[in-house]
Amino acid sequence: MSDISFWNGKKVVVTGGVGFLGNFVINKLKTHGAKDIFIPTIEEYDLVQPEAINRLFVNSEPNVIIHLAAHVGGIGANRAHPAEFFYDNLMMGVQLIHQAWKHNVDKFVAIGTVCAYPKFTPVPFKEEDLWLGYPEETNAPYGLAKKMLLVQSQAYRQQYGFNSIFLLPVNLYGPGDNFNPETSHVIPALIRKCFEAQDKGENELIVWGDGSPTREFIYVEDAAEAIVAASEKYDGPEPVNIGSGYEISIKNLAEMIARLTGFTGKITWDITKPNGQPRRCLDTSRAEQYFGFRAQINFEEGLKRTIEWYRSTRK
Repeated sequence: MSDISFWNGKKVVVTGGVGFLGNFVINKLKTHGAKDIFIPTIEEYDLVQPEAINRLFVNSEPNVIIHLAAHVGGIGANRAHPAEFFYDNLMMGVQLIHQAWKHNVDKFVAIGTVCAYPKFTPVPFKEEDLWLGYPEETNAPYGLAKKMLLVQSQAYRQQYGFNSIFLLPVNLYGPGDNFNPETSHVIPALIRKCFEAQDKGENELIVWGDGSPTREFIYVEDAAEAIVAASEKYDGPEPVNIGSGYEISIKNLAEMIARLTGFTGKITWDITKPNGQPRRCLDTSRAEQYFGFRAQINFEEGLKRTIEWYRSTRK
């Protein structure tokens, strides 16, 4: 059950509010009763710049900040832009949390990433295993930049009593995802490849890696529900995983997407390309215990919705 009274009279800033996840979070906030929502766009507020952050606080006077904004991409983008991914994500988060504390913001909701986990984390990933080792190399700069927001949240809570919480969502998917072949993650990339192969009459689909890694995905609307629920009900120092608890191999994922898109050709694995992290699956018990969240959307149903959305936008 949502706590609609939580949002009464509160001014809420949602960074990244016009993005993929942001659109769903804004809708959830409205259905939960939030009325005063400020969405800084990158054109007006480049949150890497201190001046833009200062202006944001002057113009919005927030009580709650939900920090979704991030510079993100798939394995290819992470390999091409590791410095940008590290710097931009670190500077946005660190400055926002610091200024939120200075401006007496009631609550800061920091969104981390599953990429923060060590490369060889015992499965399912438990939050207490975050520090067992170094992240998978291809996305370590991004993952570590986000992980520093957990360190900062806990340090500011310890020294200043500042209420900053840290959530760790697994990979998202759903309608409105990024389908740009240069920067997209695996699900939209595979969906697009299947459609384009059919457009061109091709009977072969080439996919990175060998298909053996496993991944967990959460439907974007479920993730938005979790973030809003945590904003209302969770005030603790521990990081919290946000996931579905469903693990699938990249091989099975590619075959499922081919079936659902109608691609009947051969899937060829390009083993000269990296696999990324060997396995990813989260222990999601903490989210259920702390703020009653459990994912609702079945994976295949979520994929069907995503494919139908992409099919309709292509037209």
